[in-house]
Amino acid sequence: MIYQRKRIALISEHASPLADLGGVDTGGQNVYVAQLAKHLAKEGHHVDVYTRRESTDQHEIVKWVEGVRVIHVTAGPAKYIIKEELLPYMEEFKSNMIKFITNKELDYSLIHANFFMSALVAIGIKKELDIPFVVTFHALGHVRRIHQGDSDKFPAERLFIEEEAVKQADQIIAECPQDKEDLITYYNAPAHKITVIPCGFSSKEFAPIDKKAARNLLGLPQNEHIILQLGRMVPRKGVDNVINALNELKNSETPVKLVIVGGECEELEEATCPEYARLLTIARKYDVQDDIIFAGRKNRDQLRFYYSAADVFITTPWYEPFGITPLEAMACGTPVIGSNVGGIKYSVVDGETGALVEPHNPVMLADKLRWMLSSPALLDRMSENAIWRVNRYFTWARVAAHVSDMYRRLIPQVTEIGVIQQKSQAA
Repeated sequence: MIYQRKRIALISEHASPLADLGGVDTGGQNVYVAQLAKHLAKEGHHVDVYTRRESTDQHEIVKWVEGVRVIHVTAGPAKYIIKEELLPYMEEFKSNMIKFITNKELDYSLIHANFFMSALVAIGIKKELDIPFVVTFHALGHVRRIHQGDSDKFPAERLFIEEEAVKQADQIIAECPQDKEDLITYYNAPAHKITVIPCGFSSKEFAPIDKKAARNLLGLPQNEHIILQLGRMVPRKGVDNVINALNELKNSETPVKLVIVGGECEELEEATCPEYARLLTIARKYDVQDDIIFAGRKNRDQLRFYYSAADVFITTPWYEPFGITPLEAMACGTPVIGSNVGGIKYSVVDGETGALVEPHNPVMLADKLRWMLSSPALLDRMSENAIWRVNRYFTWARVAAHVSDMYRRLIPQVTEIGVIQQKSQAA
């Protein structure tokens, strides 16, 4: 049986599992690919992650963890290129990946593509090597265009590539019910080809830490409410919405401090980080700059301390295909106020593990913050609910088990077709 070899190729052209997180092009997809690869290996699969070479210092093959290798594929110059400009190099990516597979005589059971450009590569490989593929889009071009309009810098071909990937994929993973609905509405995706499997969190990385101890370690005040925004520092994440809400809370009895974690570097500078400069201008406009700590990018092993130090975690993006940071916050026992969009409205239970608000609505956000911060008992109850919910439904081990089950359903079908074809040819 082909499946017994359990050799899986993950493609993630711009989001390497080895990358530092927090920058413009590093975030949830990097975490997804890294954690899925590691947990699939624990499920018994041999996993290769194919990603684009961004430096001449990168080795072609990196033996990362037991059962997982990272393969750096040459596709364009060996330097960082923003993902919006990578599409012209995907033909080279496909050719070099096929060359690697054939030269190393690798026999993959299937390919799991991540993002539309990886799906384009997978389409070409399926055509040439007859390897079936699964795709997780992580974000959809049609939805992005609706929310970003002319600010969307991806080429128009993205929509056509996604439409073709929906047709050619053997299975599609939707990260939440909204994702499935969007695939059906905008891409005419057949419902039977879609499996809803959420993202997850690592219980080894994220668990509750004593709040006072976390604040002491980070040098944060003990006698103020701490609200946290953590993630990529890009406009669609709605960090400006949180700053506007902070303005609404200026007269609160207990001072409120907003901690913002993310950005291109640990020490943010206006001259080199346009989004930081924009957010700082907004803070100055409302005279709340002294109530904000821009912490910059932090190593992943530091994040649990920030989550645990906060009274409330806030994430109010315009749209969000899933959103991993709410899971990480809840795993640390921190209630979440999130946008009532995409995966956030799937992972956060309004009134139980936090609250849902409309994006672009700082007044509504401020009202929810007042309500939650005014009641320590409410925060404690939400904290307990949050910890229970994520550990029950959203661990990476559970996610990988569902993905592995989906692989099992798919691969025997492909194997049977191959056997039939072989018998037919022999006759």
